[in-house]
Amino acid sequence: MRLDRSSNPVLNSALFKDAAMAGTAQEVMTIGSTVNKAILLFLITFFTSVFSWKLAVVGRGAGLVWVGVIGGLIFGLITSFKIEWAHITGPLYAAFEGLFLGAISAIFNALYAGIVFKAVLLTFGVMFTVLLLYRMGVLRATPGFVKWLVIATGGIAVYYLITIILGFFHINIGTESLGGMGIGIQLFIVAIAALNFVLDFNMIEQGAAQGAPKQMEWYAAFGLLVTLIWLYIEILRLLAILASSRD
Repeated sequence: MRLDRSSNPVLNSALFKDAAMAGTAQEVMTIGSTVNKAILLFLITFFTSVFSWKLAVVGRGAGLVWVGVIGGLIFGLITSFKIEWAHITGPLYAAFEGLFLGAISAIFNALYAGIVFKAVLLTFGVMFTVLLLYRMGVLRATPGFVKWLVIATGGIAVYYLITIILGFFHINIGTESLGGMGIGIQLFIVAIAALNFVLDFNMIEQGAAQGAPKQMEWYAAFGLLVTLIWLYIEILRLLAILASSRD
């Protein structure tokens, strides 16, 4: 079965298909090599986040949040539009996102001790659970599932955009301000972020099956990192909301 879209904007089967048709590379994309590149990007993110965390702990990491956000946005966009540069821009994206994650995690951990360790465990636990269910065939990227997930992900993006706009007018509709309903909404967002892995795994399988060029491995690894970071941030926010509700 072929699918032409993914709710992850950087992983799209049409991109893999076009690259395979246009590519003349002697080497082609493989799942194993893609996983290795994804692990490398995760490690880059981890090490830069540790560096950022240490600076934040001693009060010198506030600016790293914005450095990470801006740098991550720039290199994320470049990678999305210049796929052939992914072997360079992907690691740079990972490094800047690590700066952001380390600083913001230190801030959350200062407010709620131990929350980051729990968020990290849950993030990887959820990712591997989704992978297991996908490999078992319990979760499948059927056309109906893809359509529903694309709509849900788009709806979340619109919600966050509205939240940001209203924030300029000092109107807070973030999940942390909505009480019990906010917890429910945040749980839904976490679930949608997790389910995006199904589409990511499916897109990578299609790319390998269609013989996409080797360079697409970096792009696919970058896409997985995007989803993983999103899931981590949402789980961190959920745990923070739950912790604050108990205070």
